[in-house]
Amino acid sequence: MIDLHTHSIFSDGALIPSELVRRAEFAGLRGIGITDHGDLSNLDLIIPRIVAIAEELNRVVKIKVIPGIEITHVYPSLIANNVRKARSLGAKIIIVHGETIVEPVAAGTNRAALEADIDILAHPGLISEEEVLTAKEKGIFLEISARKGHSLTNGHVAKLAGKIGAKLVINTDAHDPGDLIDKSMAQRIVCGAGLTENDFEMMQQNASFFL
Repeated sequence: MIDLHTHSIFSDGALIPSELVRRAEFAGLRGIGITDHGDLSNLDLIIPRIVAIAEELNRVVKIKVIPGIEITHVYPSLIANNVRKARSLGAKIIIVHGETIVEPVAAGTNRAALEADIDILAHPGLISEEEVLTAKEKGIFLEISARKGHSLTNGHVAKLAGKIGAKLVINTDAHDPGDLIDKSMAQRIVCGAGLTENDFEMMQQNASFFL
């Protein structure tokens, strides 16, 4: 299992990065992205620290640690600039907090994110066919989420991705120890979205790009 979307105490997570990584390793994960919430107010504080701890941990742990960021609740017109800044600071995974139906994310966020240099559009809610086509054309992964609330539109995302041929990944968006899941639970979440275990394996192949 590879989980590319998690949070530490550098935003609203409960764990320092070392414990987050250790717990993920214990759960059997082979890769984890630490992608704390960010905007221009804190990118320069978060990303260098996550990059540094990832480099240190990757020398001693079996699990692969990938430093990243989740651009979160940033107004659409400002997303591209935030993404450029995050890249320049060393983020290896750039996620944008998509238009989940359970938070007041600004309309147009999905579109602006897909037009920027991002890797994953997280929990994109009731994403449109046109936006899914853009994701396919640009090679941006759409997220199937294990997180309560965000997961309510997994079926919609999965259906359109299958119809159009966009690539998917499954992530936990973990904030607490109990949010981490193993491969078996991830497979069940994927199947609950109307997909198959073969689709899960393809998602893991997609995620392995970052390893």
